[in-house]
Amino acid sequence: MAKLRSVHHLALTVTDVDRSVPWYARVLELEEFTRRDDTETGLCKVVLRSPGEEFAVVLVQHADTGRRSFDERRTGLDHVAFKVSSHAELAEWEDRLDEYGVHFTRATPSRTLVGSTAIVFRDPDGIQLEIWADPEL
Repeated sequence: MAKLRSVHHLALTVTDVDRSVPWYARVLELEEFTRRDDTETGLCKVVLRSPGEEFAVVLVQHADTGRRSFDERRTGLDHVAFKVSSHAELAEWEDRLDEYGVHFTRATPSRTLVGSTAIVFRDPDGIQLEIWADPEL
């Protein structure tokens, strides 16, 4: 059996794709690659790619989301964690989030993986996002 190599994309349901796309593009430096609007179903999907096309985030707006904020305590997605190469790069992300006025927790040691540190913040719909730096060897 062939082994899985990586995650192709991550799809997140948002309440307003036109509000979320600029936020993800500005804050996380993702680039809009393609957009599909289905007028029959009211579904809109926007594919955002990382600059090196290493991964994609798909923002999905359904016709009726109920306009509720994200809650990681419901069954489904808990959070999304991105990885950087070093603790110095993590500090650069703190500066970037500060610059864009994004509320976040400063890099704190992980209770899950000893030696790792993470920044935690939320997108416009309250989806928890993290940026991690693993132990430097």
